This record gives sequence, C-alpha cells and structure tokens, in this order.
Amino acid sequence: MSGLVLKLGPGERLLVNGAVIENGDKRSRISILTPKANILRLRDAIHPDEANTPVRRVCYIAQLVLSGDAEEIQAKRQILSGIEQLSQVFCDHDSKQALTKGTSAVLEGDYYKCLRHLRTLLPREDRLMAQYS
Repeated sequence: MSGLVLKLGPGERLLVNGAVIENGDKRSRISILTPKANILRLRDAIHPDEANTPVRRVCYIAQLVLSGDAEEIQAKRQILSGIEQLSQVFCDHDSKQALTKGTSAVLEGDYYKCLRHLRTLLPREDRLMAQYS
C-alpha cells in the first residue's frame, strides 16, 4: 500500500489531523497510509504575519485546512479563486503546471499536495516582488 512518506530530522515536528507529533533524537521515516489525512510539517508552516503576498496567502489558506482551523468548503472556494488570480500573473509553463496540479489537488480534497505544488511558486514570486519594489 502506498501513501505519503515523510523523512523527519531529529526533533522535527509535524501536525497530523490536529495533533502535534515530534520526532525523537534520530532521523526517521514515517509512512502515512490513511488517505486524506491532514499533514503539515511545522517547519514549512507559514506564520500569519508572513501571509503577505498572493502566493503565501493562498498557501496559508490551504495550511489552515490542514491544521483544522478553516472550514474546507469555504477554503476550497478561496483557494480556487486565488489560484485563478495567480494564473493571470504566472504565465510560464512550469508555473502553469504547478497551478494546474494545485487545482487538481484541491478538487480531490488533498490540501497537502496543493500546498506542496503552490510552494514551488514562492521563489518565483519573491523574484517578481523584488523586481517591482
């Protein structure tokens, strides 16, 4: 049976269906076999104060679903709307592909996968923001 495989460093924390889990002293590997489990690596979490750009805001909404702090139906609408807006700015092939995969993940209810795809846009967004500031 396949699933999500997480490789954790010593002391690394993650959120699984609302529960914070901390790894021990050694590196480890965890397989998540339950489909649609809400998983968030806390090292990847966006702090509310950091959700200050378009991509970060959409990622933050997906993160809120994973942490159980947002209602999925409302968040789904906001994420899809945000991805639509981002598609007007990110026109290169790789970005379009990330947005398409992010959309598919949301429609499947897989917010972890959505977040993973959208995070690939962060370096591009940082470059664009630096260029216009």
